[in-house]
Amino acid sequence: MSEQPTALPQPILDALACSRFLRRQLDSRSWLAPRLAASVAAPLDATAMRDFLRDEKVDDNTLKPVLRRLRAWVICHVMVRDLAGLASLAEVTETMTLLADIAVETAHDILRAGLVARHGMPVSADGREQEFIIIGMGKLGGRELNVSSDIDLIYVYPEDGSTAGPKIIDNFEFFTKLGRGIIQALNDLTGDGQVFRVDMRLRPNGDSGPLVASFDMLENYFITQGREWERYAWIKARVMTGIRSAELADIARPFIFRKYLDFGAINAMRDLHAQIRREVARKDMAHNVKLGPGGIREIEFLAQVFQLIRGGRDTSLQIKPTLKVLGRLAERGIITREAEEQLAAAYDFLRRVEHRLQYLDDAQTHNLPGNPDDQAIIARGMGFASYEALMAELDRHREIVGRHFDSVFGDPTEAGHSLDELWSCAADEARSSEEFSRLGYPDAAAAARRLAGARSGSRYQQMPPGIRMRFDPLIPRVIEAAAETADPNATFERLLDLLDAISRRGSYLALLQQYPQTVHKVAELVGASSWAAQFLNRHPILLDEALDPRLLEEELDLPAFRAELARSLDEVEPDMERQMDLMREQHHAQVFRLLTKDIAGKLTVERHADFLSALADIIVDLTVTMCWRKIKNRHRDDPKFAVLAYGKLGGKELGYASDLDMVFVHDDDAPESAEIYTRLGQRTNTWLSAQTPAGQLFETDLRLRPNGDSGLMVVSLEAFRQYQLENAWVWEHQALTRARFCAGDREIGARFEAIRCEVLRQPRELAKLRDEVLAMRQRMADAHPNKTELFDLKHDRGGLIDVEFIVQYLVLGYAHQHASLTGNLGNIALLGMAGELGLIPASQAASVADSYREYRRLQHGLRLNNQPSRVPREQVAEMARGVRELWNGVFGDSLEA
Repeated sequence: MSEQPTALPQPILDALACSRFLRRQLDSRSWLAPRLAASVAAPLDATAMRDFLRDEKVDDNTLKPVLRRLRAWVICHVMVRDLAGLASLAEVTETMTLLADIAVETAHDILRAGLVARHGMPVSADGREQEFIIIGMGKLGGRELNVSSDIDLIYVYPEDGSTAGPKIIDNFEFFTKLGRGIIQALNDLTGDGQVFRVDMRLRPNGDSGPLVASFDMLENYFITQGREWERYAWIKARVMTGIRSAELADIARPFIFRKYLDFGAINAMRDLHAQIRREVARKDMAHNVKLGPGGIREIEFLAQVFQLIRGGRDTSLQIKPTLKVLGRLAERGIITREAEEQLAAAYDFLRRVEHRLQYLDDAQTHNLPGNPDDQAIIARGMGFASYEALMAELDRHREIVGRHFDSVFGDPTEAGHSLDELWSCAADEARSSEEFSRLGYPDAAAAARRLAGARSGSRYQQMPPGIRMRFDPLIPRVIEAAAETADPNATFERLLDLLDAISRRGSYLALLQQYPQTVHKVAELVGASSWAAQFLNRHPILLDEALDPRLLEEELDLPAFRAELARSLDEVEPDMERQMDLMREQHHAQVFRLLTKDIAGKLTVERHADFLSALADIIVDLTVTMCWRKIKNRHRDDPKFAVLAYGKLGGKELGYASDLDMVFVHDDDAPESAEIYTRLGQRTNTWLSAQTPAGQLFETDLRLRPNGDSGLMVVSLEAFRQYQLENAWVWEHQALTRARFCAGDREIGARFEAIRCEVLRQPRELAKLRDEVLAMRQRMADAHPNKTELFDLKHDRGGLIDVEFIVQYLVLGYAHQHASLTGNLGNIALLGMAGELGLIPASQAASVADSYREYRRLQHGLRLNNQPSRVPREQVAEMARGVRELWNGVFGDSLEA
C-alpha cells in the first residue's frame, strides 16, 4: 500500500484513521486527493456536483464511470468533513441526498434522450407529452440519506399512449426501458464501483408488480390493495423528476392521510414494528443502531405514526424530515418539548454512529462491530476515549428512545385490569352489584343493570371482533374512572352512552385504549356536566383534545386561533364542504377547551361569556369572507357588508348553547348590491346554521331586523337608520342597547355605532317610555309563567330580565344627557355607571350588580347539567328582594314577590 502524501490537509489524515474505504479510494484514484484537499473546507452543493459532471463531459457513453467518480468524490468529501467535526448531520444527509438527486436526474435525462431518438416522444391518446416521474422513498424522500445507503424508488407516468416514432412502442414499454436503464446506470457494479444500490420493492405489488405504473394504475392500487405499511412508506414520498407532482399528490394524499383522526394507525404500526422486532431478535440484531431496541427506526416510527393519525386534519404535519416532524409535534403539544429535544439528540447521535460504521468500508451496515480494533475506530470517530464510554452514551440514548417509544406504542391494556372479571361476568347482576357497591356506587343495583344491558345488547353482540377487542378493555376502566367522580352512577351512565356513540368508530376506541388516562379526564368532564357529555357524544372527535396536557393551563389565544383557522380554510379552497366541516371542528375544539377550564373552576362567568362571544365573532367574520368568495359575478373584491350582533352575542353574554341574534346591513350604492348582499346574507346564515357531518355551528335568529320576518334579510345602512329613527318600537330600541358590530366591514361597523348612539340618545318622554317598558315586561311575564315552587332566575320578578329592563330603561331615558350610557359595556358596568351618575342609588347599583353576576353564575351551572334555570326561592330571596326594590325605585311599580 502506497504512502499518502504528507501534504494532505489534517482533516483528511484524521479521517484516514477512521476509514479503510477512504484509504482505498485515495490509493486507487490519483485525482481524488488533490480534489479533496481543494474542496473540504466548504460543503458541496448542487452547483459543484453539476460542474463536476460538466467538466467530466458526461454523456451516454461515459454515464456510468463519471457518476461513480462523482460519488467517490462526494462521499469522501462528506466523510472527511464529518469526521473532522466540520459538518453537521444535516449537511451530511443533505449532501448525500443531493448526490442521489443529481445522479438520478442525470441518468434520466441522458437515457430518455436516447430512447426518444429511437422511439419518439411518449404521448397520451390526445397527443400530450408524457413525463417520467421518479419518486424517492424512505430516507431519500425525506432528504435524510445516509452515506452508504441504497435508494428506494418508485416509477410512475401520467397516462397510457404510445411514442410518436420512428419506432413506435407504447408508453408502458418506453418507461419500463427508461426505468431499467436508470437502475443499471446507478446500481451496476463496475470497475469504478457503484453509485447507489437501487431498491424498487416499494412499488405497487413489490417485486411481483410491473416496474412502472400509470397514475390510474397507482390510484386503483391504493384504493383496492394499499396496505397500512405502505401508508407509512408513502409519507416520505418525494417527486424527483417531472412537473406533474401536484396531480400525483392528489392521488396519494387520501391514501396516506385520513380526513379523520386515525388512532387505529397506532395498532397497525405497533404490529408492523412487532414484526421488525421479531426479525431483529431472530437474526440477533440487538446491536443494530437502526433496527434494534431504542434505534433510529423507533424514532422514525414515533414521528410518523402521529403523521398518520393527524396528518389528514393538520396539513402542516404532511412533511418528510423526521426532525422537523418532531418539532411540529412539540409545537402542537402532541409530544412534550423535552421529548422532542431528547429524541432529536438521540437521532443525531444514532445517525452519526451509523455513518461511522459505514465509513469503515462503505458497507450498508448498522451493526456495532465485535472486533476490538473496529470498536476503537468507531469510538475515536465519535470523539470518545474508549468504546465503553461510547456504549454508555449510546445506551443512554437508546433507553430514552425506548421509553418514549413504549409510551406511544406500548399497549396499556395488555396486562389486563382488576375489573376485567366484572365485565366478563356482567350477566350475574347480584355479583356485579356487590362489586359496584364496594367501588362506592350509591345505586349499585342500577349500575349492575346497566352493565348487564350493555353486555347483552344488540350493539355489543353485533360488534366485529376487531372493534370488540378495543371495546372490552375499556369497560373496566370506565367503571373505575366513574367511581372516582362525585356522582359515580351518573358518570357511568354518561360514559357508557359515549362508548355506545363511538362503538362503530374504531379510531376513537383505539384512542381511549391507547391513552387510558383520557378515560379519567373524560369521566371528570361528563361527571360534572351532562351538557358536556352530550357535546362529546355529538362530537367525539373532541376526545383528542383531552390528550393535550396543556388543556387546563394554556391560555386561550383567539388571535392565533383565527390566523390558523384562516390559513386552514385557505388551504382547502374552494372545497366548501371541507371548509364548513373544518370551521365546525375547530370551533368545537375551542369550545371544548373552554369547557374543561370552566368545569375546573378556572374561569369566571364573565370571562367565559367574553370568550364564547369573541369566538363567535371570529367564526361569523370568517364565514362572511368564505361566502363572499363563493358568490359568482361579485362586483367588488371586498363586500361592503356587516353583521350586527344583538341579544346575548351583542351583550357579550353568550352561553354554550346560545343562538345568534343577527342583523345584516350593507352600504353599497351599486345597482346590483341588494341582490348580491341578499345572497351573501342567505349563504352566511346557511353556513352558520346548517348541519354537516361535523355538526352545527349555531342556531341563528334574524327576526330583530327591521320589520322582522316580513322585512328584507339585508338592509342598507341608511334604511336601517331611517327605520330606527322613524318606525322602530321601543322594544327594538331596548334591543339596540345591547347591539354591536361583530363581523364584516369595519367602516360600516363604525357608522352603525354612530347610528346606534344617535338613536339611543334621542330625548324621550320618561312617562311614556316607562309605560312602554312596563307593558313589554308584562308581555314577557305572561309568556313565561312559572307554575313551580322554584324561582326562575331569568323570568321571575326580581330576576335577570328585571335587571336588564332597568338598565335598558335608564339608557333610553337618560343617554341624551349622559353619552357614556350608550357604551355596550354590559349590564353590570352600566349599573355602576348609573349609580355614579346619580340615576339610581350607588349602593343599590352595586348590590344589584352583584346579584346579577350571581344569577348568571347559578344559571350557567344549571345549564351545564341541562337543568331549568330555577332554584329554591329561599336561596335567592335576598337578591330578588334587592332587584325588586330597585325596580320599584326606578319605575314606581310595585313588584310582587
